[in-house]
Amino acid sequence: MKSTMGMILTGGKNDRLKELAEMRSSTAVPVGGKYRVIDFVLSNMVNSGITNIGVLTQYSFRSLMDHLGSGKEWDLDRRNEGLFIFPPYLAGEHSGWYQGSADAMYHNITFLKRSFEEYIVVAQGNCVYKMLFDDMLNYHIKMKADITIAYRDMSDFPVEELSYMGVMRMDDNGRVVDFKEKHSNPESTICSMGIYILKRELLINLLEECNSLGKYDFVKDVIINKLNTLQIHGYRFDGYWRNLNTINTYYRINMEMLNPEIRRQLFEENGKVYTKVKDEPPAKYNEEAEVTNSIVADGCIVEGTVSNSVLFRGVTIKKNAVVENCIIMQGTVIDEDVKIDSLIIDKNVILSKGINLKGMSQFPIMIEKNAKI
Repeated sequence: MKSTMGMILTGGKNDRLKELAEMRSSTAVPVGGKYRVIDFVLSNMVNSGITNIGVLTQYSFRSLMDHLGSGKEWDLDRRNEGLFIFPPYLAGEHSGWYQGSADAMYHNITFLKRSFEEYIVVAQGNCVYKMLFDDMLNYHIKMKADITIAYRDMSDFPVEELSYMGVMRMDDNGRVVDFKEKHSNPESTICSMGIYILKRELLINLLEECNSLGKYDFVKDVIINKLNTLQIHGYRFDGYWRNLNTINTYYRINMEMLNPEIRRQLFEENGKVYTKVKDEPPAKYNEEAEVTNSIVADGCIVEGTVSNSVLFRGVTIKKNAVVENCIIMQGTVIDEDVKIDSLIIDKNVILSKGINLKGMSQFPIMIEKNAKI
């Protein structure tokens, strides 16, 4: 891919994810049996040939930094370039959390200035999708755009959740003429994917201008503010894409991964999805085990019935337990005769013998980390 670097924004605290993001960044939330959400955008960049990548962290970033490590799993543990992780700044006059996405990038502007690539891909880290950025960059160059924004028609998504996204409108030439961020009554289903391509030098200039004016948000103070003065174009993406912004969306993403077509898009097309490697034995099933349409990760022990569910590493399902439509994270134990349906269970939970819990697909029950019930 032509002289391009990457920057991943991990965002601040998301209260809509409740217990899932209480002790971890939303980009570090486990998904799909063995992955973290950030694995998708990071793998997309690596598969596109981008090898100079900065990750701007903020809220509860310890688990994210532990997951990313030196970037070895993504082949980014390099002497030159590679993976750079930037925690919130803790020195200077304005120490503490970043005040917005533009503020986060500005306080790490040295990374941009000492890089040499002509273009930069700026992307949100809390989205699940598979995309090579080559075609988007070619479109950006062809249209002679200043900024190109990837967008998708989200008509396959619940209307009430579009209010958490940015809604765009374009003219016949693909130029963005209107952009409303997290509008309570979205006027269309054409939504920004939070992926931007522009020249590195232009980004530096825009960030310095924002800072001089006391502006902090990249979408509001750069994209929306510059619609009339910069050539900002939209690039259409038609593949699978989900933005992790609510508990319901998290549940839906994992359930959709049970669909073979979506699984093919995410894990077979356009390169692999890389993640931190952990040495676990293969999943073990005893004679009474019945497993249908489920993802079962390494290290699981299944003695009961599991259907339409996602089991992360090291989950134990004991005899006569029935698990349906559930997401069960690492190290959880489901005891004998337990019956559960439509639950999201965080790490290292113990459900005692004989418990019966039933949620709904629109309102799954959430059980927090380390709980004993």
